[in-house]
Amino acid sequence: MFDLKGKTILVTGATRGIGAAVVAEIHVGGANVIGHFGRNAGYAEAMQKQYPERLHLVRADLKDPAGADRLWHEALAVHGRIDVLVNNAGIYLASPLDDATAWVRSWAENIQVNLQAPADLCRHAIRHFQAIGGGIIVNMASRSSHRGDGPEHLAYGAAKGGLLALTKGIARGYAHENILAYAIAPGWVRTAMAEEHIATVGEEAVTAALPLREVTPPEDVAAMVAFLASGRCRHATGCTVDITGAEYVR
Repeated sequence: MFDLKGKTILVTGATRGIGAAVVAEIHVGGANVIGHFGRNAGYAEAMQKQYPERLHLVRADLKDPAGADRLWHEALAVHGRIDVLVNNAGIYLASPLDDATAWVRSWAENIQVNLQAPADLCRHAIRHFQAIGGGIIVNMASRSSHRGDGPEHLAYGAAKGGLLALTKGIARGYAHENILAYAIAPGWVRTAMAEEHIATVGEEAVTAALPLREVTPPEDVAAMVAFLASGRCRHATGCTVDITGAEYVR
């Protein structure tokens, strides 16, 4: 557990998978959590009951080009300050080569949710951090950011690769203002999305390619988010932390 008392942390995609694990970790650390959710109000209601104190949930559609702006302003109004931004929300939408209409739609949505919305939130965070003397950004990338994704998900890999470049640019450009930026690049993480694939191909087929022989629990990723959010490793700003169980090693 890392001491996050006194910090207000905005987490996108907060009610499921990695995001829910992040909320649990930073809440235990004492942070004031502002969690973003999209369409599923049921998960949000359950989470609010689980954490009746120090959690405020905000609904926003990040597919909407104006969604990130609305999310930031509503989140900022809760406590008047945000110390850490965790860009976790994302989509994994296929971009088939043989369907021009689906291809264009997929690229637009993948870029909007996985890159443009995080970039918009980073822009607001930077301006806010400049006013309050610094802050921390953690962007959730992917192993696809390094190696690309499969033929059906070229847009996803491209968007996540852009997120790494965005993170590095922010780190290099604003470190002198005490604005720190990190990226995390998970591989297989045991989330609902991963479980769908595992159910199709079988657990053994997935774990056979993993040196640890197990799918990464979301709590491993959440612990790294909490560490980076704690500010305990300022000079690692700009880095990307790979969490793949050695399945992909740079």
